[in-house]
Amino acid sequence: MHYGHDLQFGTFITPRNDPPQAAVRLAELSEASGYDLVTFQDHPYQPAFHDTQTLLTWVAARTERIHVAANVANVPLRPPAVLARAAASLDLLSGGRFDLALGAGGFWDPIAAMGGPHLTAGQAVTALGEAIDVIRGTWDVDEHARFVVDGTYHHVNGAKRGPAPAHNIPIWIGALKPRMLRLIGRKGDGWLPSYGYLQPGDLGRGNRTIDEAALAAGRDPREIRRLLNINGRFTSGRAGGAGASRGNAFDGPAEQWVEQMLALVLDEGIGTFILASDDPGTIVHFAEEVAPALREAVARELASAAASGGPDASDVSAGDGRADAAGGPIATAGQLRSTAVRSKRRDGIDYDAVPPSLAAHAIEPGDAGYSRVKSTYMRGGSPGLVLQAGTPEEVADALAFVRANPDVPFGVRSGGHGISGRSTNDGGIVLDLSRMNAMEVLDESRRLVRIEAGARWMDVAAFLSPHGWALSSGDYGGVGVGGLATAGGIGWLVREHGLTIDHVRAVELVLADGSIVRADATQHPDLFWAVRGAGANIGVATAFEFEVDEIGEIGFAQLAFDASDTAAFLQAWGDWLVDSPRDVTSALLMGGPRPGQPPIAQVMAVIDSADPDTIIARLQPLAEAAPLVGQQVSLTTYEAVISNASDQAHAGQGEPTAKSGLVGRITPEFARDTARFLESGATPFFQIRSAGGAVHDVPADATAYGHRDVEFSVSAIGSTRNRTSELWKQLMAPHMSGAYLSFETEQGREQLEAAFPPATLARLREIKRRVDPDNLFRDNANIV
Repeated sequence: MHYGHDLQFGTFITPRNDPPQAAVRLAELSEASGYDLVTFQDHPYQPAFHDTQTLLTWVAARTERIHVAANVANVPLRPPAVLARAAASLDLLSGGRFDLALGAGGFWDPIAAMGGPHLTAGQAVTALGEAIDVIRGTWDVDEHARFVVDGTYHHVNGAKRGPAPAHNIPIWIGALKPRMLRLIGRKGDGWLPSYGYLQPGDLGRGNRTIDEAALAAGRDPREIRRLLNINGRFTSGRAGGAGASRGNAFDGPAEQWVEQMLALVLDEGIGTFILASDDPGTIVHFAEEVAPALREAVARELASAAASGGPDASDVSAGDGRADAAGGPIATAGQLRSTAVRSKRRDGIDYDAVPPSLAAHAIEPGDAGYSRVKSTYMRGGSPGLVLQAGTPEEVADALAFVRANPDVPFGVRSGGHGISGRSTNDGGIVLDLSRMNAMEVLDESRRLVRIEAGARWMDVAAFLSPHGWALSSGDYGGVGVGGLATAGGIGWLVREHGLTIDHVRAVELVLADGSIVRADATQHPDLFWAVRGAGANIGVATAFEFEVDEIGEIGFAQLAFDASDTAAFLQAWGDWLVDSPRDVTSALLMGGPRPGQPPIAQVMAVIDSADPDTIIARLQPLAEAAPLVGQQVSLTTYEAVISNASDQAHAGQGEPTAKSGLVGRITPEFARDTARFLESGATPFFQIRSAGGAVHDVPADATAYGHRDVEFSVSAIGSTRNRTSELWKQLMAPHMSGAYLSFETEQGREQLEAAFPPATLARLREIKRRVDPDNLFRDNANIV
């Protein structure tokens, strides 16, 4: 019998506290030797032992790759709600390296035990099952029903859920008795016995009991990993083998260990061996001589079975709940997701066909990390699958999977900020590039850098700053490189240095058919033209080469004005900005009316100068436009200005409305209607940003961003309740001479034609027909 689990190895170390670092050093040795897991017994009543939860935290902080777990956590001494939060916290802090193994223990509270000093076997099973319900319920942050566990021994009534761990923490159970084994089949993710306590036939009987209980509960027995604590000594001569004393069943040379363990893998389904030893030599010897040889032997036997037509590991018999091992079943990678996770899958997605290259970074609705990837900065989402690619080849694999699931929504995400909301969906597939965030200098003399699409602009600024460089890149550091650098990029240096796309010298693209290409002025020039302004329709941009600017200290002004005469102030601000030298870039922010208070205009401006007198001289004309009610002007760096985002996961809600338009100089008519739009309460967030200056220097047909003659980008955020879209169309749209799609939530022919001049749109349609004839990239301002 083989359950299809990949083979893993761990160590079982005594948590002695004298000397204090002894167990920690053995854990570090385990990681250096290539083990997958390090575990410690949990006996906090032993004065010679460290507290295991504290030790696990310390070991996780001192290691980088290896997983950590108790072996096993003493549930009577670890209240399950507290244990759940401790486990999730350590999993988050370690980057998903905590696993949870539980044991019934022998220290149940006499009151909880209904007056007796110990629970009966049946009562202990009930208590442990309730503890698992509390732990899983605590982690399930996407469940919005009231959290209630009305148990005999554990009670929860309306407690808050969370935090969610970084990965699907498995719950392994150390047990031997039939009732506990049936609990594993119903609720556990793994069985963890110790070989020294087993009698001949116990593994087979235990597996049958677990598998029958799993099938009866509607689960697949392959969800349950079979782990085994083992110990022994390496000797030069062959010992008694499988019939030897169970206390040291693996005495003998390494090859004898391999033979015995191979039978346990193939016949008993063991997927994880945990070596109980505090001897550094034994730990190293096992890692060097046993683990690799066993991996090779298992792979060889399973390949032979597959070649001979033996049954697959998925052939689970309803009669005994096991895979038939007579011919040697075929292993499958990893481990099945639990029934609870699979029950939350969405219709139309072939989850079983997720490419192996992406399986480890595929997040489903039932997974622990789902709450952190389902939504964007503003829009709430519930995708059916999020694929987090780490290389262009993995992006190509993801696109092949999307092509094989043509009837589900598909979005591409770099940073997840996107105001348009197109990088999440309901029930579809999202390709997330956040793992692709590398940055490097290609040519210092040319200030040429390579930035991957999943990086955020605040991280880019931090990378460039030590060189004295910067790149105009929006006004919010949490935006991803890919979304901005394929749409335009209207940032704090735009009037002096142009759009972000004007600094792109090459782009690495994965096309709809999976082709990986490099586009620049000479290679695929048509794609290079299209991706700078309409990239979301053309392919998945995975990396960019930018020629950046030398930027030293800058002035940054944050000014607040009494804009009671809103129209007059808007026109004064617009005239000041257009008439200023190009080293000035500014944005204006206003909201809806506030009862009993004057309207306030918040103005932010960057002046590319390190001279305080120059900074003040640039601002002085604006300061006279209206009464100042607040001001802060500082000499700072571009990095400091753009480092205005947090690392928190996006948690957008609902479906906000965002409208976008481009205008020339602010006319009295535009200012008048803008004041009316604001007074109507249509928007709590209204912004006008510089979009001229150096942008004018690039010919209109040089990139797919064709509106090079405008001065300002105008945007408003609201909702249907605010009648935002309706009033925008009535009051604002007549003044617009284009649109910037990054700030537009509505889709359709009208929005598309506003974003691209007729000749630009015609050329884009021809390119789209050629590189994406099936319209794979469609959840965007779709060019068809």
